Amino acid sequence: MAKLRVLSAKGDTVVEWDANRVGENDPDAIAAVTEAERIFQEQRARGATAFKISPDQPAQRIDELDRTAEEIIMVPRVVGG
Repeated sequence: MAKLRVLSAKGDTVVEWDANRVGENDPDAIAAVTEAERIFQEQRARGATAFKISPDQPAQRIDELDRTAEEIIMVPRVVGG
């Protein structure tokens, strides 16, 4: 199961989809990954940074949603002052 997690002050928002079912054109899986892509693009436009998380590997910064990634974490832009 693939997962997009968006961190925020209100708590995590999580969208999950089954990459295998997306490949089989399952309507529910396609709807979920389409929503994940929409959220990903929206958050990137707001300045968020995305990281692909894989077991036993360092986090990898990404600029596009990887539908096959096990987990993607989006971190909002940090504003200092």
